Amino acid sequence: MLILTRKLGESITIGDSIRVSVLGIRGRQVRLGIDAPSDVVVHREEIYVKIQEENRKAVGNVKSDLLGVVKLIKGKISGDAPKKKPSVVDFKDRSDGRPSSGGGN
Repeated sequence: MLILTRKLGESITIGDSIRVSVLGIRGRQVRLGIDAPSDVVVHREEIYVKIQEENRKAVGNVKSDLLGVVKLIKGKISGDAPKKKPSVVDFKDRSDGRPSSGGGN
């Protein structure tokens, strides 16, 4: 880890395109300004950690979803796929053969 000391108004440069400036100091808090290209993502560390945790959870869900799809495909190929229940159609037949609109006719 590189440790630098900067005063109010001073900056450090990271690479050719990122500049971090000390904008303010109040007690134990330091206010930093970060000038970086729009393709560089900048987060506070606690937010970055939460994003990484959510990404790990999402990867786990994708793996289980993919395993389910593989099982489904294997079942269809072997003919062991569970039979889908027929959908229920809820309407009354009218005497003229057309379905009723449910309006009491």
